[in-house]
Order: sequence, then C-alpha cells, then structure tokens
Amino acid sequence: MRSHFYIPPPPLSQFVGLLWYFEGHTPQHAKERVMPTGQVELVINLREDTLRTYDRDDPNQPQIYRGTLLSGLHSEYVVIDTSDQAEIMGVHFKPGGAFPFLPFPAGELRDTTVSLEDVWGREAPILREQLLAVPTVAAKFRLLEQTLERLAARQWTRHRAVAFALNRFLTDPGAQNIATVTNQIGLSSRRFIQLFTNEVGLTPKLFCRICRFQQVLRQLHFSRLVNWADVAAECGYFDQAHFIHDFRSFSGLNPVTYLAHRTEHLNHVPLIEP
Repeated sequence: MRSHFYIPPPPLSQFVGLLWYFEGHTPQHAKERVMPTGQVELVINLREDTLRTYDRDDPNQPQIYRGTLLSGLHSEYVVIDTSDQAEIMGVHFKPGGAFPFLPFPAGELRDTTVSLEDVWGREAPILREQLLAVPTVAAKFRLLEQTLERLAARQWTRHRAVAFALNRFLTDPGAQNIATVTNQIGLSSRRFIQLFTNEVGLTPKLFCRICRFQQVLRQLHFSRLVNWADVAAECGYFDQAHFIHDFRSFSGLNPVTYLAHRTEHLNHVPLIEP
C-alpha cells in the first residue's frame, strides 16, 4: 500500500490537520467500523465515482454517494466499504477546522454524512475530475490545497472563546470541567455552547467525551497487555463501568473485542458482531 501525507502551511494549517492519499489498500474484510473522532473528514474516491456507507442496524443497506463526501461529527461508529479504498484521498480537518469551508454551521453535520456536492455544488465533481487529470500525488495535494484556500467561506480566525476551549479540552479532555472553562471565557453557558457547536459541530460535553474515547484508543493501539482499571483512571473515567459504557456507546464494541480486532489504523476495525 502506498500512503502519502501533506501538512499545508498557514493559514490553512490552523484548520487542516493534513491532506492524505492511499493507494493499494486491500483489507481482507469487506466492511469496517470507523470510530467517532470529533473531526470532519473530506473523502474523494479516485478509482470509482462512488462512495458507500451502511446502516449500522442493517449493514446490507448501502447509502451511495458520488465520488466525494463529507463525513461529519459522529457520535457513533460509521460503517464503510473497504473496496472504496483502492485509491482514495482526502482532508483531515482539525477539531473545529471544517467551519471556514461550510456555508452553514458545523453543527448541521452532526451524525451525518453528506455528498460534497450538496455543500460545494459543482465544485465537488469538478475537483474530482481535476484530481484525476494531474499525474502525481504532490500535484494532487497542491490542487486540493488551492481549492480549499479558494473556497474558504469565512475568515481564517476562530472565535477566541472556541479557540481557548479547544486548547483546554484537547490538552486533557478527562480533566476539564466545562463550567470552569465557561467561567474563564466570560460568556454565559448558553452563548458558549452555541458558539462552540456552530464552529466545532458538537456540544462541549460530547466533544470532550469523544476526545477522551480517542485518548483510550491511542493508549490501546500499541499495547499488548492492558490493565483496564489503569486505562479508565488515566483517561478520566469515574470507574470501569463508566469507561465501558462510553466505549460501547461510541464503538458498538466492548474494549476487549476492539483490542482483539484492531488494525494498523487507529479508528478502523473490521465490521464484526459485538
């Protein structure tokens, strides 16, 4: 498998974590669970002009998109088709990073996947056609970078309260008291939640829960022997019951099952029965 990554310079780097490209990814399983990350992902299939997701309750029921999509702020896992990954690229937005490129509040992307054409109009299929026409991965990255710069609909700044809160929440999501952070910002709780949800796409409480879940996945990713009580305590859970409940809520799996089926990709595991 070929994989390439590119981190754009400022001002794009304030909002975009990286641009990515994969080719030749051929897993043995047909479908995967993708875990909630608290971030938006832009995906472009360069092999076929389709992308598919599936109903969690009936994985035989596909939702088919044209070759570009935005995967929004999910609070549960998403089921995807691994055959779509033969040649694929996209944009990994930072938390709260998609909002400059959206014509609507990021909260409207909560628990949804949408065709990029529904957001950018004809720019989406034109972008895919242009990416197919350029010969190298570096040229594809340059084109995607230039498109993002051109289509940014808002100023290259975050609201100061959202920027402050994101820094605190990402530093240690399990330890942050949202009321304390709100008091430090100097806004009413209602106003802060509205601003945060509009830019980040999730409420502060749900965002912190997903960040804490991601902290758990990072701890498990390279571990061979796991002390579950230590993991729960280190990531800020009240106890193991609280930890397991949150893990199941986001992944549909218990932690032991996830550990047994983890892959090289932190947030991707084969679709299996819980």
